[in-house]
Amino acid sequence: MGIFDRLSTVLRSNLNDLISSAENPEKMLNQIIIDMRSQLAKAKQHVAGAIADEKRLHDQVQGEFKQAQEWEQRAMLAVQGQQDDLAKQALVRFNEHSQHAQQLEQTWQAHRAETEKLKNSLRDLNDKIEEAKRKKNLLMARQKRAQAQQRIQETMSGMSESSAFEAFNRMEEKIADNERRLTAGAEIDEEFSGDRLARDFKQLEKSSAVGNADMQLLALKQKMGALGAGSQSQDKRQLGAGGARIDDTVHDAEIEDVPAGEQKPK
Repeated sequence: MGIFDRLSTVLRSNLNDLISSAENPEKMLNQIIIDMRSQLAKAKQHVAGAIADEKRLHDQVQGEFKQAQEWEQRAMLAVQGQQDDLAKQALVRFNEHSQHAQQLEQTWQAHRAETEKLKNSLRDLNDKIEEAKRKKNLLMARQKRAQAQQRIQETMSGMSESSAFEAFNRMEEKIADNERRLTAGAEIDEEFSGDRLARDFKQLEKSSAVGNADMQLLALKQKMGALGAGSQSQDKRQLGAGGARIDDTVHDAEIEDVPAGEQKPK
């Protein structure tokens, strides 16, 4: 199993444990990010080790090729010195280092390819962690919005209960009862305080003033000829007890309408 397969298994295991026992979503998401960063740090160490091995293999390849060149130069030097035996031995060493260099180069190329894959996997893991951080912020915003909606619904639900409205109704009834008590108290004070006889005479004076205004209005209508016989009789009946005074007023008004030098028949 590769390193990133193991990391994926560990992450899934931790996520399942956190999700199954989560009570605080924000705490859970933060813990997930922490675990992912911890696994990323471990992955970086493994990738760094793989890169170091790849560089060491590359150095070994370069060293083998360098030694092969050196033995080739020695073989050429032996040929120049007419020492064929030494030249053959140098060529044997040259072949050994050349073959070893080629084998190491193949191993290095394969290890280099694997190292590049590990680097890409590490980049993907880092990108996923960054994406997880962004998603965490989005999820927390959604969580806070859901909590706010829940609080609003709970508030509205509490307000819709009958107890709240009953309290308002009781308060309204209490205020109305206080208003009625104040009105009743004012009526009692007005009815049973002060000089009642003087108050009755004032009321009578007000009635008389209204009656006089009615009589003056009737006289004015008769003077203007705005009353018919039926209307005049009806108005007189409505005046009631003040009828005698109305006749006197009407009589005076008719006398005033007679032209000068003429006498109204008796």
